Amino acid sequence: MSTFRYSGNSFYVNDERIQILSGAIHYFRVVPEYWEDRLLKLKACGLNTVETYVPWNLHEPTKGQFHFDGIANLVRFVELAGQLGLHVIVRPSPYICAEWEFGGLPSWLLADSDMRLRCYHKPFLDHVDDYYDVLLPMLKPLLCTQGGPIIAMQIENEYGSYGNDKKYLNYLKDAMIRRGMDVLLFTSDGAEDAMLQGGMVDGVLATVNFGSRAAESFDKLREYQPDAPFMCMEYWNGWFDHWREEHHTRSAADAANVLDDMLRLGASVNFYMFHGGTNFGFWNGANGHTEDSYEPTVTSYDYDSPLSENGEPTDKFFAIRDVIAKYVPLQPLELPAPVPKKAYGKVALTETALLSANLDRISTAIHTAYPEPMEKLGQDYGFIQYDTFISGPRPKDELFIQDLRDRALVFLDGKLAGTLDRCEPDTKIEFEVPAEGLRISVLVENMGRVNYGPYMKDRKGITEGVRFGRQFLSEWTTYPLPLNDLSALAYTPDIQQGVPAFFRGSFTVDQLADTFISLEGWTKGVVFINGFNLGRHWNIGPQKTLYVPGPILKTGDNEIVILELYGTNEPAVTFVDQPELG
Repeated sequence: MSTFRYSGNSFYVNDERIQILSGAIHYFRVVPEYWEDRLLKLKACGLNTVETYVPWNLHEPTKGQFHFDGIANLVRFVELAGQLGLHVIVRPSPYICAEWEFGGLPSWLLADSDMRLRCYHKPFLDHVDDYYDVLLPMLKPLLCTQGGPIIAMQIENEYGSYGNDKKYLNYLKDAMIRRGMDVLLFTSDGAEDAMLQGGMVDGVLATVNFGSRAAESFDKLREYQPDAPFMCMEYWNGWFDHWREEHHTRSAADAANVLDDMLRLGASVNFYMFHGGTNFGFWNGANGHTEDSYEPTVTSYDYDSPLSENGEPTDKFFAIRDVIAKYVPLQPLELPAPVPKKAYGKVALTETALLSANLDRISTAIHTAYPEPMEKLGQDYGFIQYDTFISGPRPKDELFIQDLRDRALVFLDGKLAGTLDRCEPDTKIEFEVPAEGLRISVLVENMGRVNYGPYMKDRKGITEGVRFGRQFLSEWTTYPLPLNDLSALAYTPDIQQGVPAFFRGSFTVDQLADTFISLEGWTKGVVFINGFNLGRHWNIGPQKTLYVPGPILKTGDNEIVILELYGTNEPAVTFVDQPELG
């Protein structure tokens, strides 16, 4: 057993002074087979600590049903870090941001129309307590006070950027202490007056987050906390990407220089990120800084970090190690053997299953008077289709979807009439209704709930209603499409284009290796390999390839399924051995 504490301007493990040199690796963005590889590389870079968030929505996807296996095996990740001689910082706040879906909050919270988030609202806190009653007892044996590697835990995340409810923050602090979390507790906020005033908690260490101007940020922290060590809990040495923009990069020299500034001041630091990983499945979040803005994050969480998305050391890795070596004696660099990569070549997808012909196979119809959002229907992620009939004749008018979240393909009698997107408010769909009427189908994609800022109450689907002109349309049949089980799809050898369809093919693997799928010629959709949801593709960029970790493949035949919403130049993909991010 040991203690981690601070006295004056220094941290101590027991009575030995320590400078925390940490890096963020999110276990939930890396397949478990590669956790050891990434942790060994972190240690080889000269770091002594690993930090991770804990996403509530991954671990309690349905109220009262908990998941801690596979990629969600937090305990195994922490134990492994400890076995490798690393300290661990855990950030199990109800909210984590992290460019993760809904900032880690479970979507089922939004089924309650009266729910208030991240504040002293008893229904919200009751759910937090239920979650902590399961999570925190699992972490208790892993605390340093119990002989484990966890030295510190966060009580909330950048709360000063959201609110100033100190009663709420103190409730979280006490909730952890009551459940035996007797390690150092901390907060992290931007180095600004309002953020520190809103996010700090009495008796809890305050840390700051920034990407540059270290001395200025620490000077601001000192104004509020004069007698404690400096720590940058998130050193943003890279950045993440949204769809529709360029891939973000930062030079290794610039990132290393800012690190040098911090270490020269005697500060501790946590690299956010040291290894970004991947937003597999539908786990990406989105930014929405204003009521009308919406920026979904891409599938890759490469973050231009010291380890690439597939775990390879970058120039930034070596530049950072050189800086650390100026302050800490390092052993000669020893890295694990490189993870093999392979270009498996071109694979034809020879069968299709039209979404419209398979709705009843992969969904159960729900009938409601008006469209309901996903959360009200018990759905979390994926797609949802709404069908209704409009009588005719009617003159040409506009179809309005009020509060669309997030992107809708509109079909009239099965033919695509257009796409509406909350990011493109000027797009219009207008049509006449013939005497015999029209069948209207609206396929809505949840592109990821907002994970940061004041507009996080981001319900998905059609959240208000659909109008033709001034008239709201009623009597809807709805098909939830979370796409978590595609085994019932009925494929045909006919390749059909221009409407949402699943394309299927197979390829043979003789040697398991990492690879990347080039989706040149495809438009937009989701990719599955052997039933594993790799994530979204979209030709709008910047991401051009999807990372395929070797452990999701198998020796022999492998299945690839692509949900393509619009069409492809050729029903084939190419497996390459290098990513293309922008």
